[in-house]
Amino acid sequence: MFKKILVPVDGSALAHAAGELAADLARQHGAQVVGVYVIDPFPYIGIGDASAVGLQAYLAEAQAAAGKALDDLRQVCAARGVAFSGDTIERNVTYEGILETAEAEACDLIVMGSHGRKGVQALILGSVAQKVLTHAKVPVLIVKPQA
Repeated sequence: MFKKILVPVDGSALAHAAGELAADLARQHGAQVVGVYVIDPFPYIGIGDASAVGLQAYLAEAQAAAGKALDDLRQVCAARGVAFSGDTIERNVTYEGILETAEAEACDLIVMGSHGRKGVQALILGSVAQKVLTHAKVPVLIVKPQA
């Protein structure tokens, strides 16, 4: 039924749980897992040398976090004998990066975590999962935190 399952990761326990579920589904369907980590661009204002140093430090830290999150998903897939590929991308809007990756990689399912924020928190912070769910052209499976 599924051939490629996209799993957006952010290094959280919830993303790990989504990765485990996706890898289990991939094993059952003989599918591949595609991981993506979306980096927010550095708010570079271009004034002075400190900005260039700040940019390099930001990118190094973001790349390290991305590598760690994708490596975690890679290990989850390897433990289940599931094919894996992963990539780090930079986008201003996280959900758009996820949807672009799903389309570019021809994924037929997106499995991702949602922190389940409610009320004012959800209104202020917005929800990447909600936006992916709303705009995706493929099915989206949302993993919620265990109560």
